[in-house]
Amino acid sequence: MRRSTRIAPSILSADFAALGAAVDCLVAAEADYIHIDVMDGHFVPNLTIGPAVVQALRKRTALTFDVHLMISPLDPLLPDFLDAGADILTVHAEAGPHLHRSVQQIKQAGCRAGVALNPGTPASAVDAVLGDIDLVLAMTVDPGFGGQGFLRAQCTKIAELRARIDESGRTIDLEVDGGINEGTAAEARAAGADVLVAGSFVFADGPGGCAGRIRQLREAAP
Repeated sequence: MRRSTRIAPSILSADFAALGAAVDCLVAAEADYIHIDVMDGHFVPNLTIGPAVVQALRKRTALTFDVHLMISPLDPLLPDFLDAGADILTVHAEAGPHLHRSVQQIKQAGCRAGVALNPGTPASAVDAVLGDIDLVLAMTVDPGFGGQGFLRAQCTKIAELRARIDESGRTIDLEVDGGINEGTAAEARAAGADVLVAGSFVFADGPGGCAGRIRQLREAAP
C-alpha cells in the first residue's frame, strides 16, 4: 500500500533575505521535507546557495533537509553538503561520469541518496543504481529556474519510474519537481509520485500562506 503523499516545499521561491523565517513557517505549516535547490550557474543557468547556507538553516529545525544538487562536477562538493546537514542528497544522473561512486559516497556518510533525471533523460538511467538509492527525482521542468510550467509529457516517465521501483522490490521514494500546483499535483500522484516538490505555488501568498497552500496540495493529491 502506498504511503500518503509527502510535500517538500522548495525554498528557492522564498525570500532569500529571510530564509530562516521561511523555514520556520514551513515547519509550522507541517511540511514533510524542506527542499533545498543548489544551482551552480554551470550545470544549470542559475546560481543559488551553498553548503554554508544549508548549515545555517540546519540550526532552525530537525525537519528532513532534501538537498537537490544541480551542480557539476559534484563529487568534490559532496562532503561539504553532507557535513552541512543534508538528510537526503540528490545528484543528477547527467552531472558526472561516475554515478555509482557518487551514490556510494553519500551512502557511506549515512545520508539517504537520490538520483535526479532531467526531462530529456530516460527512466532507464536509474537502472544501474536502483539497488543503492533511496529516492528518484523526476524533473517535470528543465532545471534552473522556479515558476516554470509542468511538462505533462513527463507523466509517462513518472509511470515508467514507478514500475521500475515497484519491480525492484525496494522502498524507494519517487519525487516529482517542477510546476507543481493543486492541479498538477494530482496528475503527478496519479502517475506514481510519492513526494511533491513545490516552490512558487507554496510561497505564492507569502510565508503566512504556506500552511493553506500545503493543505491544498495534500487535498489534491492524498
